[in-house]
Formats: sequence, structure tokens, C-alpha cells
Amino acid sequence: MADSGGGDPHRPIAVIGGAGFIGSHLVDALLAEGRSVDVLDTLETGSIANLAAARRSGGSLKFHHVDAASADGVAVLALRRPRVVFHLALLVPGEDDAAAASDSFASIVAVCSAARHAGVDKVVVAVPATDIYGRPSARELPVREVPLAANGLRGAAAKAIVDVVTYHREADGLEFTVLALATVYGPRQRPRGGVVAAFVAAALDGEPATMHGEGRQTRDLLYVEDAVDALVKSADRGGGLVVNVGTGTQTSIRDLHKLVTPDGPAAEPGPGRWGEPGRFAVSPVRARIHLAWSPWTSLVDGIGDTVDAARAARASSAEHNGGEAG
Repeated sequence: MADSGGGDPHRPIAVIGGAGFIGSHLVDALLAEGRSVDVLDTLETGSIANLAAARRSGGSLKFHHVDAASADGVAVLALRRPRVVFHLALLVPGEDDAAAASDSFASIVAVCSAARHAGVDKVVVAVPATDIYGRPSARELPVREVPLAANGLRGAAAKAIVDVVTYHREADGLEFTVLALATVYGPRQRPRGGVVAAFVAAALDGEPATMHGEGRQTRDLLYVEDAVDALVKSADRGGGLVVNVGTGTQTSIRDLHKLVTPDGPAAEPGPGRWGEPGRFAVSPVRARIHLAWSPWTSLVDGIGDTVDAARAARASSAEHNGGEAG
């Protein structure tokens, strides 16, 4: 991983949403580099259990059970004065569109203002690429970093997030990078948080999974460790840019299910979701140039690791519950 250095190495790094799926993996990576990390998380969708490895690592980790946009969250940033703030709690998949849009806009406004007053050098924001780009045509795939056109409430919020961080860069000198993430999957993801996690949970339950539509739609599937590598590198690269983070490769939902459950029951088609793209992938060219980043985990390896981790987590939970019962 690239060094997230530059600036004062003794100042901490703040991770908003650091107890979540992607955030907790980022915390692990930063601690492994010897960084001091402050996690701000409401635990509404995250879990303190996701930070178990981080807490055992002996690294410099502080957990703050706060909403980063609240007065208490602003006070934490003012007290800790982090060098970089990673905001990973925007437009969270699975949330109601209206709530996600309004909460995310309010959060980025409050966090950027607090960061400016706290002397933060840079804010790194991660948002789903499907929210940024909406429904590109087949000839536009893999989609590059194009001017944003709002597509629904999430698209409008994504555009507003980019506008807010751009304003603070121009007005206050607060640097930013916005990462447009492909469909990230891997250990610790909740079943309702992504299609891979949902398929894995159904496979381990021995139940047929349900697809949205017939399964012909495609997604750009990115392993969480690859996403984290891009996040770490963006701490001191890609200033002032929206950068796609993905593989550039399309995988159909039907083929994904066959990979997760090669011998299990077929997935059942269900109603499609309004506004979701039929085919989607993002170009990683800008990330390669400006972040010195490329994905390295194959889909087969990533899915295998995800299934193994989910199976191990279930076994550990069963053992723990059995021990308590005894």
C-alpha cells in the first residue's frame, strides 16, 4: 500500500463510518501502517465487532460513538485535529433514498465545515459509483469520470457532495478526493448491504437467493481490500478529483450467483429496482494514473475469501452462543 504520509505524521487520521464494512477494513490497514486512528460511528449500520481485530492489534485506536455531523462529532474533530478525514458514511447502500440523500448532504456540509476549522489537510469521500453516474448507456461503459447528471435522489445527493467539497477546496483550501466506488464486496458486509453478501448468506443457509430482475444486469465487482488500497493511496494523491475505483469488468448477477453457489439451488427472479442501471462498470484509468492504483484480486479469489470468512464467522458465533448456553 502507498504511504498515506505527508504532513505531520503524529496527527491522527479520522474515519467516519469506521465501524462499517469498508471503514473497518480501512482502519485495519491504517493501524498496520502505524497510524493513529479515530473512528466516528453511530453504529446504526456498523458494528463494534468489526473493529475486534483493530482493537486487538495494539495500535493507536480511539472510538467515538457519535454522529460526525452532530455537535459532539464536530467537537471530536476540533479536539483531535486529524490530518485526513475519510468520510465513508455517505449514501449507504440499503438505506431509504430520501433519508440517505438528506442525511448525506447534511453530513458532508457539517463535516467539511468542521474539518476547515480543525485544520484538516484533506477530506476523502467515498460514494457508490452507481449513484454518481446513474444509468449510462452501453457505449459509455466502462464509464469514465464525466460531468455528473443527477439521477434520482441519490444522484442529486452525489452531485451535491461533489459540489460541496469542490467549494471548500476553492474557498478554504481544504483538499479533497472523491472516490466513486464500484460494487464493493468482501468479509464483514451485511447481507442487505450488497448482492454478494446476500448470495453468500443464502448459500450458507441452504436457501435460494432472490435476484432483482432476471439476473442479466451487470455490475463491476471490487474486493474490499482493493478498495481500501485505493482509499489509503488517496490520502496524499488525486487532489481535487473524482476518481473511479473499480475493475472495468462487467459480471452479470446470474453469473455471480453461479460462482457463489455452483451446486446450490438456482436464484429466483424478483422485481427489479427502479432507477438501477442495467449494465454497469467504471473505468480504472484515472485511478491508475493519479492514485498509482490497480485492482489485483480476481473475482474467483475474492468470492472464495468472502465465503470462507462468512462460514468462519458463523462457526465462531455458534461456538460463542453454545458456550454461553453451557
